[in-house]
Amino acid sequence: MAIVFMIALVLVALVATGLVALPLRKASPRAYAGVVAVVPVLALALYQMLGNPAALEAAARSVAAAPSGAAEQVDPAAFQAAVSELREALARNPDQPEGWQLLARSLKAQGDAAGANAAYAKALELVADDPALLVEAAQARAEAHPRKRFDDSAFALLERAVALQPRDQRARWFIGIAQRQRGLDAEAAATWEALLPDVDAATALSLREQIAIARQAAGAAPGDAAGAATASAVPPAGPVSTSAGLRVKVSLDPDFAARVRLRGDATVFVMARAPDGPPMPVAAERHAIQDLPLDIMLDDADSPMPTSKLSQLRDVVVTARLSASGTAERSDNDIESAPVRVTLPSDATIELVIGAGRD
Repeated sequence: MAIVFMIALVLVALVATGLVALPLRKASPRAYAGVVAVVPVLALALYQMLGNPAALEAAARSVAAAPSGAAEQVDPAAFQAAVSELREALARNPDQPEGWQLLARSLKAQGDAAGANAAYAKALELVADDPALLVEAAQARAEAHPRKRFDDSAFALLERAVALQPRDQRARWFIGIAQRQRGLDAEAAATWEALLPDVDAATALSLREQIAIARQAAGAAPGDAAGAATASAVPPAGPVSTSAGLRVKVSLDPDFAARVRLRGDATVFVMARAPDGPPMPVAAERHAIQDLPLDIMLDDADSPMPTSKLSQLRDVVVTARLSASGTAERSDNDIESAPVRVTLPSDATIELVIGAGRD
């Protein structure tokens, strides 16, 4: 089933990318060909990071089961060249909302959340009444936020999307997340409860779990159906963490820092993952190299997948990775700290040193 899902995902991405990039075909054939060839290959890797309410946890696990080398088969230089040509084509002819959307998705694939957010803003200047675009732009704005939060502008985009398309599942799911981020737990539960009739049974099960959590945070009883879903989702033995988060300190090994000259756009990714789970993190933060040493809190607000949170795990493995390219994609030149396994809840401060013991 997972293989069929992955094949279908790539085929849909291929067709959709070709259609979206069509306006650029005459202006820049190389950009068109490069992006059409590369973006579908990245679709599997992107899907596990972006998430969507119609798939939630089950879909995330299916994508996580995809061959780990799928994204590495793309030539980064060819992809970068295609993105550069796309930028040039848009500079010559900026009145192309499809082009700005394509650029935004390409930049997101490169881990450039700020660039993707800016490109989506350009697309919105040209097309302000497309619900799907409004939701993508709101999500990009949240991903570019230092705390991965939907600010007031992103929240307004989601509300406009629902006003235009009242049954938009992703917009309503994200509105619930935005409400929870604001401490409006009862409102989030109500938003997601209204979404239940529009989703399939598997999605509803995960959604009821989140409703129960939101209702409990609001001081209300979780409800029989929601409580049963939550109970079935909790592992059978051992407590689930109620910790507010993990305090993590990250630094560069002094000897390593003295030997290596780092690029100004180098980026540090701090991540917590399930020890035996999928490769996607349950909490992650991105920081510039200039921010080191770091003293941060990893918590549920840092979850790329709202249905897979740090507080739901007993044990996590915490690491810090230095990306010389500044992108989320792993490369041979990346330097990673020694992993630290932590049992939750934990009040200990986790010390991660990047480059320690490296020749």
